[in-house]
Amino acid sequence: MPLGERVEGKGESRYCGVETEFDDDVCRLLSFNLSSAGFDFVVAPLMDPSYRPSLVQVQNDTSPVLPVAGSDLVLSPSQWSSHVVGKISPWIDLDSEDEILRMDSETTLKQEIAWASHLSLQACLLPSPKGASCANYARCVNQILQGLSNMQLWLRIPLLKSDDDSPDVDSDRLMDSWELWNSFRLICEHHSQLSLALDILSTLPSANSIERWFGEPVRAAILCTDAFLTNTRGYPCLSKRHQKLITGFFNYSVQVVISGKPLHEIHGATTGSAVNHIDENTNSMQRHPLRSYLEYVGYLYQRMEPLSEQERIELGYRDFLQAPLQPLMDNLEAQTYETFEKDSVKYIQYQRAICKALLDRVPDADISAVTTVLMVVGAGRGPLVRASLQAAEETGRKLKVYAVEKNPNAVVTLHSLVKLEGWENVVSIVSCDMRLWNAPEKADILVSELLGSFGDNELSPECLDGAQRFLKEDGISIPSSYTSFIQPITASKLYNDVKSHKDLVHFETAYVVKLHSVAKLAPSKPVFTFNHPDYSTKKSNQRYTKLQFAIPQDTGSAMVHGFAGYFDATLYKDVHLGIEPSTATPNMFSWEYVLPCGKLQPLASENSGVILDS
Repeated sequence: MPLGERVEGKGESRYCGVETEFDDDVCRLLSFNLSSAGFDFVVAPLMDPSYRPSLVQVQNDTSPVLPVAGSDLVLSPSQWSSHVVGKISPWIDLDSEDEILRMDSETTLKQEIAWASHLSLQACLLPSPKGASCANYARCVNQILQGLSNMQLWLRIPLLKSDDDSPDVDSDRLMDSWELWNSFRLICEHHSQLSLALDILSTLPSANSIERWFGEPVRAAILCTDAFLTNTRGYPCLSKRHQKLITGFFNYSVQVVISGKPLHEIHGATTGSAVNHIDENTNSMQRHPLRSYLEYVGYLYQRMEPLSEQERIELGYRDFLQAPLQPLMDNLEAQTYETFEKDSVKYIQYQRAICKALLDRVPDADISAVTTVLMVVGAGRGPLVRASLQAAEETGRKLKVYAVEKNPNAVVTLHSLVKLEGWENVVSIVSCDMRLWNAPEKADILVSELLGSFGDNELSPECLDGAQRFLKEDGISIPSSYTSFIQPITASKLYNDVKSHKDLVHFETAYVVKLHSVAKLAPSKPVFTFNHPDYSTKKSNQRYTKLQFAIPQDTGSAMVHGFAGYFDATLYKDVHLGIEPSTATPNMFSWEYVLPCGKLQPLASENSGVILDS
């Protein structure tokens, strides 16, 4: 069942499963855990845990029948697919020094995944590597992945960090589990069907260390019962840090799996769900011992804040690579203009900037005698023209507007808008490239919105440099300056999407993305700044810079899949517009810029560098 009835969901993360023991009767297993308890799926072993290939005697050259949990006929294909995640036998160790165990492990792993694929399961849970060395295990999994259809493999990894003095940590195991995951997935070549299932233990690493995982392909959070506390009424609950982690996972479409024994069995205490309680709905079935844990996870889900209107609009675009617009080379379509025009916050800021510029340009004593010449270069379908005229009305200043637009299709809409609004005596429409137009007079104010997501990625500096020749020497450019920023990120999904093209071109392409499943590894830093108008004699838009980023010491190692790009613009004086995280304009509908890394290197928690040129 969904974790509580919510009008607005948070994605696919509304579901909770339970880890079970091996059971020959799969129908009974599902009935007890799903029908009576309310879990949505089980993570169940597919094969008898006592099975070892080396102990099976082959008779009459006939392959032995595998001791699986029921035939494929006991459930329909849709039931297998929707309600069962296969759990690969936890005893397997493909990097063991024991050759028999190693051979048994490889044989069993391939047999179980083949059976799971036959059942059309959506995912299988792979056991965590037994030690720091997992090369053979990863090699075998990579080999399996090459012939796998659509099934996902979830590698089970404990959420551990080396500087934690956690009682859950086995001293013989690698302390920073991210290192273990990274070495495994590198051997598997970042395969898109290899994902993560994180074991959430009673002790959590630092917030910075946890943040790394949000950029990795985490599909499930296995919440161990010993990570729970008990409240005053005897029911299970989680610490504030665990609550924050689980609700964070919900936002990233990570499903929760309850694992382990209930608290009353671990500590000898009595909880609110007594073992002998009879469920009133079934009238016969014993209440599931982990039902209280499911109810608590459902409670965490239900109390999450609903999605905002902007989040609902962006939901389908999250982590989706889009080539940046090139409005100078291509004529934009109506749908693109409509998307821009939905961003009311941006045009409110532009109107504020134009108001301030008009007030500075024309004193109160001259408002009846002076007409300000304002040119909107790249007018599109007219939102900046409208903002300019509204600013004139608000300030009581007289305005003459030139709307310059190179897209002939948008010019049609501009003419219709001018006629509809009755602006014929105020607005002159110019169908021309701003760099080629010979203006009949000089402008007092030059207004444009050519910034893109990185400030300069839609040729704003080049276009405005070409247009500033028809701006008066004391004229005002809106925007007056803008700065680009970059920030190193872990973004496994985006990296795999780029890698799927199997060429260098896509790694050399920057993309516009609504970032979601990413980990931001260090604060952003400024890259290039442009000022307008720029009357310097040696001006050039070629730029070169070298940056270093300091990753917090407690983060541990991380993989930089690319860089997120932002901009921050000063429209006029103190009127600001931007998407750089620390100073972002609230509720502005604008997406980040992503620059992929072609050759990946894991970074330790120390300075990392990048060189950019433009």
